[in-house]
Amino acid sequence: MRNRLIQTLAFQKPTDSLPLIEWAAWWDKTIDRWRGEGLPEHLKTTFDIMEHFGLDMHKQFWISPYTATSPGPAFHGSGILPEMTPAAYRELRKHMLSPDAVKWCADEIKEWTKKQQANEVVIWLTLEGFFWYPRAILGIEPHLYAFYDEPELVHMINEDMADFQEKMIDDFLELCTPDFMTFAEDMSYNNGPMVSKPVFDEFIAPYYRRVLPRLKAHNIPVIVDTDGAIGELIPWFTELGVDGFLPLERQAGVDINAIRKEHPNLLIIGGFDKTVMHLGEARMREEFERILPVMKQGGYVPSVDHQTPPGVSFEDYTIYAKLLKEYCAKAVE
Repeated sequence: MRNRLIQTLAFQKPTDSLPLIEWAAWWDKTIDRWRGEGLPEHLKTTFDIMEHFGLDMHKQFWISPYTATSPGPAFHGSGILPEMTPAAYRELRKHMLSPDAVKWCADEIKEWTKKQQANEVVIWLTLEGFFWYPRAILGIEPHLYAFYDEPELVHMINEDMADFQEKMIDDFLELCTPDFMTFAEDMSYNNGPMVSKPVFDEFIAPYYRRVLPRLKAHNIPVIVDTDGAIGELIPWFTELGVDGFLPLERQAGVDINAIRKEHPNLLIIGGFDKTVMHLGEARMREEFERILPVMKQGGYVPSVDHQTPPGVSFEDYTIYAKLLKEYCAKAVE
């Protein structure tokens, strides 16, 4: 099970099938709908549901920069910094970025590592990136202004995050070597990146240059998780050493066939258009045929291009899971 993913990310051909991965699981409202359509009540956890659909098991460890005393945002998209000053940030910093964040989940990491070593589960590590984290601190709109109005504050936040990430990577690697890792960024939308290349080079790239060597030294595939249209920023990240991207959202115009042609060594996860999943087997099969050429090339883990929405019925997803198995086997024939 785990070997399928390792071989695929190495552009090798697994013996039986590509990985059967649902990297983002399902919206809670999707599960609520399925409960009324036949999903057995005894399937309580994400892992239960993965097993029900015959998917490969994976465990994500998202090492959070927040603590029990970290404040929360007043509303979605607002920040948690009361005022845009270094002094206010230093006060907030006391409630963030605990050096014990990995230690808090060490026992759980050890237990899952036993399953990983038995080839039963894929383990992946997630850290919040250098666009994502200051946005959460400052708020969506203030963050974008801060690149121009408060550059020292943005650098201060990302310096602290780089320190935190270096410690978390070291601590995690003492317990487990993840099969891949992701940086949560979400710095694209349907028309492209939310920042310019000069802003990226000044405020984001230097911190990836600090952190990535720790991961590359252990041959851990590094994936950036960013929604929307990613074409323009792919070279921004790959020149730093990033290996790939997810989720490759089709509704943002992302075409994995075009991306693979332009970037033949890029690792990609996702890419299956979630907006066709409610349209029946024929339409889903057509979508699998669209992505099959890339599936055959390696370096690609096919999966829904974001969480399965509640418009997809239990029957729809059952068909999707059946087709996923069929085409993941066909890709290695």
